[in-house]
Amino acid sequence: MERLLIVNADDFGYARDVNEGIVEAHRHGILTAATLMANGAAFEHAVALARQTPSLDVGCHLVLVGGRSVLPPYKPLPASVGAFLRAAAAGRLRIYDELSAQVRKVIGAGVTPTHLDTHKHTHLLPPVLDAVGRIAREYGIRWVRRPFDFPLGAPGAVPFGVRATSRGLGFVRNGFHRTLARYGCRTTDHFAGFQITGRFRVEELRQLIGALPAGITELMSHPGYCQEELRSSPTRLKESREQELAALIAPEVRREIEARGVRLVRYRDLS
Repeated sequence: MERLLIVNADDFGYARDVNEGIVEAHRHGILTAATLMANGAAFEHAVALARQTPSLDVGCHLVLVGGRSVLPPYKPLPASVGAFLRAAAAGRLRIYDELSAQVRKVIGAGVTPTHLDTHKHTHLLPPVLDAVGRIAREYGIRWVRRPFDFPLGAPGAVPFGVRATSRGLGFVRNGFHRTLARYGCRTTDHFAGFQITGRFRVEELRQLIGALPAGITELMSHPGYCQEELRSSPTRLKESREQELAALIAPEVRREIEARGVRLVRYRDLS
């Protein structure tokens, strides 16, 4: 069975530094897709770059944590996952309305989304996943991210807490897939990137490519340039974005893909 790889960049639209890094990773590296934040500070800049780069698959990076709502009166969204969980439990969030409005904003900007994922993987929560499934069906967006990492290398390569969290997510896997199936959504066969977010360079990426299983894998990435705009932003991923960008455009990584017989694809190629 063939090994197919989609390399997706999250946070398209977060900042111009991030947008420029994403397009660089696509034009000169192995990146094939990106997901766009409708509430990102650099949304319009990302849309303009997407128009200039039609070979890049663009989906929606649905946001319930961080930034502002795209619904009037544009109130701030919960600033952390913990605050989001508390607000969701108290019924203070219009989850479906907010996410649907974000997709409409992306489509209204002239972008046809090929896939959906969520910032901070909030669609692991059943109410969010149900909203994402509804939206996928209503807008004809077939693909939704399955954020369950396949095992990576030696245990010491990934911090224990990250590995434990990744394993713990497996407990919701069956219910997650049942919900998406009910809405007619598809996922890739495999996913990678959660355990190495913020910590992969050329060698880690080469090892991951060598370990890819048969079928379709999505690799989540966060490339970008760490300049003044990004440094002043409230995100933990700063210098690591340049490290990921360097890995994604490295000739050694391209040679590893060719040597392993891995085929780079986009979501639109699978439809």
